[in-house]
Amino acid sequence: MGVLKKFEQRLEGLVNGTFAKVFKSEVQPVEIAGALQRECDNNATIWNRERTVVPNDFIVELSAPDYERLSPYSGQLGDELSGMVRDYAKQQRYSFMGPIKVHLEKAEDLDTGLYRVRSRTLASSTSQAQPDRPTAARPNQAPGGYGSPQQHAAAPPMPSAPPPGRPTASPASPAPAQGPAAAAQRPGAGPLPGTRVRHWIEINGSRHQISRPTLVLGRSTEADVRIDDPGVSRRHCEIRTGTPSTIQDLGSTNGIVVDGQHTTRATLRDGSRIVVGQTTIVYRQAEG
Repeated sequence: MGVLKKFEQRLEGLVNGTFAKVFKSEVQPVEIAGALQRECDNNATIWNRERTVVPNDFIVELSAPDYERLSPYSGQLGDELSGMVRDYAKQQRYSFMGPIKVHLEKAEDLDTGLYRVRSRTLASSTSQAQPDRPTAARPNQAPGGYGSPQQHAAAPPMPSAPPPGRPTASPASPAPAQGPAAAAQRPGAGPLPGTRVRHWIEINGSRHQISRPTLVLGRSTEADVRIDDPGVSRRHCEIRTGTPSTIQDLGSTNGIVVDGQHTTRATLRDGSRIVVGQTTIVYRQAEG
């Protein structure tokens, strides 16, 4: 059973349905759980052949309405999310520099249903802490600032965590990755010259190859991939492969959500989650 599924079941099993009204919020706990998993993946730092370190201190920024709904349960929800991160790290063979903590914060610039995740690697001694690394490090932003939440999917991670004892004021840049796996180790970067990239999507366990530059998804039989969902328009959205690949809303009724963010256009990366109607689509790409 997957880590996210176990997380959902734990929440459902809490006494007296504590989270019953929380799930009515546009941002649901399972969405935050998925974002924390991606934060670990995007900021994983390989220290040696047997150790890959990921962040252990997370801040989830929520819109004012979502924060008001979730904050009364922040302690219990933080514990559950921390447990989910621990389970996921064990599954992926990640390790931490210190205890796992998840905090909720209110962000006045976010609309209902939008959120951001920031993370850092904190050693047991806070003097060795890394600077905050937002999930969506926005291009051309001022230090410490954040850009539009719609840029969430396009953001590369901040520099990797330095080993213990090394001053954090000027961390050494990691050596560039070599070989076919280099693009996979450089989130947000394009493929290496001369490499071939395969693209596909996964819907309810079914895999659909993207063999053309564009792929139209919708409820119509004329769509390249037909989605039988009443919340999906006849021609709902279009995926365009490239460097990078993107998704574009085609004037649908209900819009699209990419990695937890409502948008009309977004950059896609391997593992991006697209929600149309009640259907979740996972975008995948790999070299070879």
